Amino acid sequence: MEFVLSELCDQVMTAHAGHKPIFITGGGSKAFYGNHRPLRPQDGHCLLDVNAYQGIVNYQPSELMVTVRAGTPLQDLEAELAAQGQMLAFEPPHHGPAATVGGCVATGLSGPRRMSAGAVRDFVLGARLLDAQGRVLNFGGEVMKNVAGYDVSRLLAGSQGIFGVILEVSLKVMPRPMEELTLCLDADEAQALALFARWRGLPMPVSATAWVPVPGLPGQLWVRLSGAPPAIAAAQARIGGEAVDAELAAEHWTSLREHTHSFFGRDRSLWRIAVPPATPALGLGPTLMEWSAGQRWLSVGANGDGDGAATADALRAAAQARGGHATLFRPAHQRDIPADGVFHPLAPGVAQLTRRLKQELDPLGLFNPGRLILEL
Repeated sequence: MEFVLSELCDQVMTAHAGHKPIFITGGGSKAFYGNHRPLRPQDGHCLLDVNAYQGIVNYQPSELMVTVRAGTPLQDLEAELAAQGQMLAFEPPHHGPAATVGGCVATGLSGPRRMSAGAVRDFVLGARLLDAQGRVLNFGGEVMKNVAGYDVSRLLAGSQGIFGVILEVSLKVMPRPMEELTLCLDADEAQALALFARWRGLPMPVSATAWVPVPGLPGQLWVRLSGAPPAIAAAQARIGGEAVDAELAAEHWTSLREHTHSFFGRDRSLWRIAVPPATPALGLGPTLMEWSAGQRWLSVGANGDGDGAATADALRAAAQARGGHATLFRPAHQRDIPADGVFHPLAPGVAQLTRRLKQELDPLGLFNPGRLILEL
């Protein structure tokens, strides 16, 4: 692996010397996400592939931590954890078999269990980063007590690789639940929101929720319970509904996590709306709700004028008025992408912090230019 690391450093230093951009790639399973553009002839040989830099560096099941190289296939890491009865609690989406650990952290995406466990950044203990000068920088540590001060390692989660090449990450892992049970109830959107509000105030082991629109029906509300059998039984008695076969339940949660469910059709643009869970129905179009209604997916058809700016402005304004934000997660067509990018404009304070960190770690703007913020 030292040879692979040396090659990566050399490639970065060559790009730095020539003031050439560097486009970081791993498995490519999430290449659709962010302000992505294909390489152009004038970009030169600037594709930096971290796939070869893989392997588990340190895994201590008793300490609930693992340090792993960025090119490691995500499914390999999850298999190793499962063999020890452990898991990545934020249930990361793969969006393809080639997904890597580095891509998991760089995109910062979390799955159904995020509502109860936390986001990717909450589990990042430390990281090694290759900066624009070819230096390997270390941030954080391998245990929770070492995480203090200006925590750059957690800021890498969701950064889209604009600060440098993530080489290694140390992650907190969690034991797998003793037992899980999924329940399904018939409910329309308003009923689902009312039930979410009621359940949030009750001490129940809810690890995932989703309201899914069903053609010809009001809709279905899915609830996953995880924990000790007595707690699950007590929650089941409170919630009601039909118990779902374990295999069917696993398929359902996987279809939501990996966007293979029929709702996530590729012929329409997919917007991710993050709002406070108590927000009423948005009334903006076909909607699927997760995380007790804190995350809402909106399926949007193409604008008649072929310009995504009007749609983006309307959705962002609606989300912001409710204390949230809107992201064009996956455009159906190039014309659907707004001129200022797919992400909701950052708040002034966050934008300033992002620019300062970018200036410190990548002053020439080499890494993934425009991927997170068009101007960076």
